[in-house]
Amino acid sequence: MDRDTSSRRPAAPAPPVARGTPAPPPAPAAAGARPVDIGYIDLLRGIVEDAAVGFAVLDTDLRYIYVNPHMARMTGLPAAAYLGRTQREVLPHIQRPDQVLLDVIRDGRPREAIVTGRTWVDSPYQVREWRCVYHRLVDSTGKVVGVAAVGLEISEPQQYVYELERAHRRLALLDAAASRIGTGTDVAGTCRELAEFVVPELADAAGVELSPPDTASARRAPTRLAAYATRPGLVTGLAALDARGELVGWPRGTGNRQNLAAGRIWQRNAITAAQWRSLIPRWPPARACLTARVHSVLLAPLVSDGRVLGILLLARAGDSGPFSNEDATVARELAARAARALDRAVRFEREHTMALELQRALLAEPGQLQQHAGVETTARYRPADDGSMIGGDWYDVLALPDGRTMLVIGDVMGHGVDAAVAMSHYRSTLRALALAGLSPRRILQHADRMVADSGFERVATCFLALGDSDVATLTYASAGHLPPVWLSPQGEIQLVPVPVGPPLGSGLGRYEQRVTPERGGVLLLYTDGLVERRGEDIDLGLARLTGLSLCPTDPLDKILDTVLAQLATGSEDDIALLAARAVRS
Repeated sequence: MDRDTSSRRPAAPAPPVARGTPAPPPAPAAAGARPVDIGYIDLLRGIVEDAAVGFAVLDTDLRYIYVNPHMARMTGLPAAAYLGRTQREVLPHIQRPDQVLLDVIRDGRPREAIVTGRTWVDSPYQVREWRCVYHRLVDSTGKVVGVAAVGLEISEPQQYVYELERAHRRLALLDAAASRIGTGTDVAGTCRELAEFVVPELADAAGVELSPPDTASARRAPTRLAAYATRPGLVTGLAALDARGELVGWPRGTGNRQNLAAGRIWQRNAITAAQWRSLIPRWPPARACLTARVHSVLLAPLVSDGRVLGILLLARAGDSGPFSNEDATVARELAARAARALDRAVRFEREHTMALELQRALLAEPGQLQQHAGVETTARYRPADDGSMIGGDWYDVLALPDGRTMLVIGDVMGHGVDAAVAMSHYRSTLRALALAGLSPRRILQHADRMVADSGFERVATCFLALGDSDVATLTYASAGHLPPVWLSPQGEIQLVPVPVGPPLGSGLGRYEQRVTPERGGVLLLYTDGLVERRGEDIDLGLARLTGLSLCPTDPLDKILDTVLAQLATGSEDDIALLAARAVRS
């Protein structure tokens, strides 16, 4: 190894040695050996200059008076460039704890420290690190003259540790995404969870843009901002777009539309202020991005089952580093996982909307119920508290040609579009059988057989009553449904005793019916969402119902509103209510 003689300044006096470190004793001379003609200082100098560690001597002002060749090669500066200068002057990108050196000079106790940063030579390591040991130097008179530093580079093992830590953080991030994104069933909530999840771990600002579901070509599709998130203090144009609900309308050259169509990551670092200014006339958020010093943008398409649902937009600003290939890999995997949750939310929301529209079309509004001359009716339908699912609850009132009035309350097993369709099927079947003039028992029996023979897989509970104002009687039967309650003219609330048969659709249809005289008061029919609670016996819910204080002469609308106000809170299921009262002519 060639020695750099310029690094041997000053030549005289000889460099001091560490206090408390006596000169190594002379080796015993072998018989016939000649005395060594090299001084100990020169011997030590040779060892230091040939060593594969950095070695430096600094004076009490922390100015370099010597560096060995290895340190010169390691930092990219010749040894002569150090002499008489401080580290900040020659290596401004190195972070060294100078106080540690001053403490060594003050009390003479050797110390260790980690030095990090960048030098003037290229390095394969993300961060260069050295483990350094410092010793105080004194001359032969005991005067403190400086400090000696020995530094061993540990960049390679530390890089391995950093990579392991990054890999662990990436895995933890992706693992956490599974539990924090898609916790609900609505699209807006899922988008918001995704945007907030990546800030600030992966970006300074993030947005989720959705493609219209009915767009024929993703290449031409504008996207609409569904959610955004920013780290505190960062201003972006996303908030303004979200408030106005405008289409994002990415301009040409951003790679948005092409990457939407192809499902590829698009990444751009080092976006200059001039480039943002050129976009300002064509893209409203560009001005805010310029103000916030956004310099890097990464777009990750949200693709599920080959369908492009939108884009995850990530941005970095200010002093944050640019997006790396590793960031792009994490963003791609995160977008893929989030897209599956978003797809579920989109499908659910679509089905939920269809089911709600179907149910609303089939359930008449209270004011639209068919009224008969001898019966007053009103009804209510209330979805579950969270509104997440539409069930198969229904009510119906039908004035029959023979002067009777049919009252029906029912509940189809399950939720969603299928339950709403099944509810429509049951409702139409019961209406057709009632119009044929059958009794309640026969109506339920034929309906059960017809549904079972048709292969329809969704069973339903049902209570059906026929009121005959001519003879002032009520005839009723039940297919597995909860008993109605009767509010007497005196204000007492009682369960109506009903012989219960199997649910409709089971094919086991044997039903009994009862006939009671019309005694005045109000008959209240309901579905199980009114009285059932998770983990609670149904008898407790029925007791709450019969324990209500209701006025039988109040309008039916007020009676139903009172029942809902006192019993519907905490229900996890839909509730249908139907009230009927005989009207005296």
